[in-house]
Amino acid sequence: LIADRQEGIGVCGWILISLSFLLVLITFPISIWACIKVIREYERAVVFRLGRILSKKAKGPGLVLILPCTDTFIKVDLRTVTCNIPPQEILTKDAITTQVDGVVYYRIHSAVSAVANVTDVHLATFLLAQTTLRNVLGTQSLAQLLAGREEVAHSIQAVLNSATEQWGIKVARVEIKDVRIPVAMQRAMAAEAEAAREARAKIVAAEGEMNASKALKQASVVLAESLAGLQLRYLQTLTTLAAENNSTIVFPLPINMLESFRRKNTGG
Repeated sequence: LIADRQEGIGVCGWILISLSFLLVLITFPISIWACIKVIREYERAVVFRLGRILSKKAKGPGLVLILPCTDTFIKVDLRTVTCNIPPQEILTKDAITTQVDGVVYYRIHSAVSAVANVTDVHLATFLLAQTTLRNVLGTQSLAQLLAGREEVAHSIQAVLNSATEQWGIKVARVEIKDVRIPVAMQRAMAAEAEAAREARAKIVAAEGEMNASKALKQASVVLAESLAGLQLRYLQTLTTLAAENNSTIVFPLPINMLESFRRKNTGG
């Protein structure tokens, strides 16, 4: 969109420029104060001469010479701009309505493109960021949105960079600030998470019971092979009970004795 700025001025244009130079020389040094403009370090000046951009590169920082009557200029701020995206109501891929807001950090890297190729570069970037946020998040499920915010932000940044390159804009960073879910959906997700935790707890408890039963089976096999081992286990149990200042002493009674006692009573 930006052609050579010097071609097409014509004879009248050169006459007007010559008259401007002559006016500056005649009124010097008073005119020098109106012709010299100071451009700050973080700014650039896009100079228009007879309606055409003077060069393909913006001028500044420092002192810039502006001819009266023929030259105008526009200052462009090159500092990083924070664009706060208000909450957007989005329908996710799994048909869940959410409200998502974010923030976009961008800066102008080509002042000439920002002035010549778009009417209001900041408003255009703001509206494009809103639209891109809705379009990208609409292709994601709620689980992907909650778990992969960084990946979603990178996708939005890539789309914005490709769209705003001709505007002289460089998107430095995109952040998803907050994801608001309806209260009913929050309750349903909490109930689902609680049920999943209870199911995992029951599975862990069942695995613990199974491992304990296997260990008890192995211990019973070992104790059955050695009567001395059974006696040592009994003495260890008494030691454990005595450590708590307990006056109760437990004597094990074999089950086979109870069985013979029951048979004797039923036979009588």
